[in-house]
Amino acid sequence: MPEKLVIIGSGPAAWTAAIYAARANLNPVVYEGAISEENRLRGMLPLGQLNLTTEVENFPGFPDGIMGPELMLKMREQAERYGTKIITEDVTSADLSKRPFVLTDSAGATVVAESLIFSTGASANYLNLPSESRFKNMGVSACAVCDGALPRFRNKPLIVVGGGDSACEEGTYLTKFASTVYLIHRRDTLRASKVMADRALANPKIVPVWNSAVEEVLGDDERGMTGVRVRNLKTGETQTIDAPGMFVAIGHTPNTKFLNGQLELDDKGFVTLKDAFKTTTSVEGVFAAGDVADSVYKQAVTAAGMGCKAALDAERWLAAHEH
Repeated sequence: MPEKLVIIGSGPAAWTAAIYAARANLNPVVYEGAISEENRLRGMLPLGQLNLTTEVENFPGFPDGIMGPELMLKMREQAERYGTKIITEDVTSADLSKRPFVLTDSAGATVVAESLIFSTGASANYLNLPSESRFKNMGVSACAVCDGALPRFRNKPLIVVGGGDSACEEGTYLTKFASTVYLIHRRDTLRASKVMADRALANPKIVPVWNSAVEEVLGDDERGMTGVRVRNLKTGETQTIDAPGMFVAIGHTPNTKFLNGQLELDDKGFVTLKDAFKTTTSVEGVFAAGDVADSVYKQAVTAAGMGCKAALDAERWLAAHEH
């Protein structure tokens, strides 16, 4: 017998979808991902990006904040409580050419599903420096909105790496908390849209560091990150910038590779939604929620909201297509 609904992912979108689907008696199956070194390096272990975050202060209902892993565990427990079946494997391939859909996982098992929700997220792009990995969540972040207001960053100089709209937006946002924001970019002009670039460069707290790249993140185990060593790409000269935080804003890569082009994607690789108010995709019976289909907001609460919508969309679609 095919499963009524399979949800792929393990972030706020996946668990919210599972909670709603389980309460609707759809008996959902969640593929939360495998526990592997490859997934660890890609930031794709079970429980999603929030499992790599420390304090979460902007999720409604937690006025004193909550640790990212604790929030995700609570969502997982809630989904499981209502009857969600959880499989700790990756989906390695999916055949969306006909219904029911056929999935193969990393254990070699095959699952057949009448409907699917993809909520596999988008992995933040990093600089791939060993020192950067060492200080993730100890000063190094890829989300200013998530982490910028933390006490360790307030009234301190901060680093933003990048030159596009995301970097300008993150840098401008961080000026609410930082004493100075050093915007480090490999070129001598920003790639951002003119309005975003002009706004950033007009901000007296933002100091551009042109033609430069971060060579090493500095710090120690006790204090975390304390600064960066930056190399000028034209002169070869290096300088140290003291700062307790570095925000990497060089884009996100949606986790859609395993789909092999079977769903329509936008020019950035995010799943295209057929209706701006729904979670329907280019394949009927397949829905998408969270960061995998969101190139704009990328927040836990918006992902959770999309997960709710995806479950309701799937429930209504299944009811309309009951044999």
